[in-house]
Amino acid sequence: MVQFKIANDIAWVTLQRPQKQNALSFDMFKQLDKIIKIIRSNHSIRAVVLQGEGEHFCAGLDVKSVTKHPSQIIKLLAKILPGNQNLVQRVVLGWRTLPIPVYATLQGNCLGGGLHIALGADFRIATSNTQVAIMESRWGLCPDMGTSVILPSYIRQDHALLLAMNAERINAQRAQELGLITTITDEPKKYVEQQVDSLRQHSPDALAAIKLLYNRAYQQPSRKLLWLETWYQIKLLCSKNTRIAMRNGVEESDTLPYQKRMRWK
Repeated sequence: MVQFKIANDIAWVTLQRPQKQNALSFDMFKQLDKIIKIIRSNHSIRAVVLQGEGEHFCAGLDVKSVTKHPSQIIKLLAKILPGNQNLVQRVVLGWRTLPIPVYATLQGNCLGGGLHIALGADFRIATSNTQVAIMESRWGLCPDMGTSVILPSYIRQDHALLLAMNAERINAQRAQELGLITTITDEPKKYVEQQVDSLRQHSPDALAAIKLLYNRAYQQPSRKLLWLETWYQIKLLCSKNTRIAMRNGVEESDTLPYQKRMRWK
């Protein structure tokens, strides 16, 4: 479901569930985590390209598939220490630890978990028909894939709140204005290949140092944020309002009323 190949020193990582708009299954999370480790150990790779097969990059988490197996939810969120990265956080933040440029080529839907993974890349190259959204609030949940660490380097707080609270899709042009997309082109693959060819003229050691230095400069302190992401998500998963939100999200009947909100201190 995730294809990995190396061609001309470029690692191509392709989400391959086009019939589901490349929605993320539990196995895909495990495969992405493994691929990041493989790339990190291969010093000959000069760049990574994340892409989705078909008309869409990724529609986000395959909620129905994962919720059928509660043990998968536990495995996605589990961590040994509170500040450590769990599986869903590693498949976002892991790309930023690689000492090489990582590009995400986007088209169609780039939603929820798909957008979080794309935000983990260094550059997001999108077609004009791309739509992005932070979708978790639709299901009564909060974003929990590590982007609280990196989103402040891309976007103003008020815009981040609007996107996360409203769960509304925005087009590529608006996403670029906000800072979520690097550039828009009709030929993302060609654009990336031209960029990588240009970077081949520079020392890979210099590029690694620049990436690691700038990530440190722009990135928020992570351990407490990563724990809060997971802790808030666990609380929400136990909330009656979350069950109501999930029913409201999938049923076409009248919206069910929410209960009094829980205490957060």
